[in-house]
Amino acid sequence: MADFKYEIVEEIGVLSENARGWTKELNKVSWNGGAPKYDLRDWAPDHEKMGKGITLTEEEAKKLKELL
Repeated sequence: MADFKYEIVEEIGVLSENARGWTKELNKVSWNGGAPKYDLRDWAPDHEKMGKGITLTEEEAKKLKELL
């Protein structure tokens, strides 16, 4: 499995929490030192583990907002 680095630059909000304490969060995350992107995924309570998620550029986030 490839190594990667991430930094949660901004914690925007929690959408839900499951029985195990994992939360579905919207954050701005920098992946491998890149520009921060909007990121929606499940996180363990300590942010050390994560589930699959999606990342969106600023433009994609704006378009999603329009669609919703």
